[in-house]
Amino acid sequence: MTLDPACSGEAFAESTDGTVGLEEEFAILNPETLDLVPRFEELRDAAAGRDPVLAEAISGELIRSEIEIRSGRGENLHDALARQRDLRVRLFELAAAHGVALGATGTHPWADFRAQEFIDTEHYRRVVDGLQYVARRNNTFSLHAHVGIRGADRAIAVCDRLRPVLPTLLAISANSPFLDGIDAGLHSARTQAFTKSFPRCGIPDPFGNWAEFQRYLQQLVDTNSIVEFTQVWWSVRPHISYGTVEVRICDAQATAAESDALASLIVACVLQAARDHDEGRPFVDHPPRMIEENFWRAIRFGMDGRLIDLDRMEEVAAPAAAEALLEWTAPVRSELGIEPQLPALNGAQRQRRAIDAGQRMEDIYAATVQETRQTYAQEVQVR
Repeated sequence: MTLDPACSGEAFAESTDGTVGLEEEFAILNPETLDLVPRFEELRDAAAGRDPVLAEAISGELIRSEIEIRSGRGENLHDALARQRDLRVRLFELAAAHGVALGATGTHPWADFRAQEFIDTEHYRRVVDGLQYVARRNNTFSLHAHVGIRGADRAIAVCDRLRPVLPTLLAISANSPFLDGIDAGLHSARTQAFTKSFPRCGIPDPFGNWAEFQRYLQQLVDTNSIVEFTQVWWSVRPHISYGTVEVRICDAQATAAESDALASLIVACVLQAARDHDEGRPFVDHPPRMIEENFWRAIRFGMDGRLIDLDRMEEVAAPAAAEALLEWTAPVRSELGIEPQLPALNGAQRQRRAIDAGQRMEDIYAATVQETRQTYAQEVQVR
């Protein structure tokens, strides 16, 4: 088996720094019970008949009770956000017309993964057949951001530099305390269920240059480990078709404002990493075992916990780590007008406080679905 010709890195030679593509995944719900319902194809086909713009942006994600919208290529962050805001309104209008609700948390609190039906495509048949329980167990929802980076070696350098940043981004995004009908005691149960289970997932090793990454992919192909690039699910990866650095570590966000803020911070981190590389700023390649320690802390405690400052090897409160990201990215953010408005409490924190106050899981999720509907669909007046 030969490596996909796209793995030559040519897409990066033609890429433009700072183009942005956003992807958001939503649970498809019965509006009365808030159970997952397998109606992806119905919504997809309805969009094709009534809204070509939305139809072009809709994608499936493994299970028939999940739907994704993709902004497509924005010339910059602001263009991508405008595209995605318009698509959200169109999607929520479509869902309402077909009598379904949409949820935006990293997991569905009580859905039985054994009852979920899979999208019938060659790609997803391959995923389920190859991974079995691991794929069947994965009923999760996330936010991905693609950022254009010119040059394949630069893209690898950016991915390498982002590795120690990823746990902080996860902590900021954490929005999934429930799984399998129980309080998982985590801030991101999605990460434990998906990222910690899938092969070739989580925070990757540093590759150093494109040739080494290409060699890795070829080894996977030669050993019959993968048949296509998309079977490499790292939390940050160079996307060989789009010529982007794709950050994939974050939970889906309960509100539109949080999704916009998180996407903005991700883009700023990618572009600051590229600038630091170009300017020859020193980069310490921290031991993977210590990055992994922060990864676990983000899963378990999110923004209520403490992360390790890997330069000083000292604990810091997670909000201080988030402030450090804002400080680090200040040059790029100032130049590009990127101003992430992070909430005082993120999705997991709000839900965990409701848990501590004795509220029922069902009521907590209902409140989250309500704020999702109100915030993602509110832009209808300004479309």
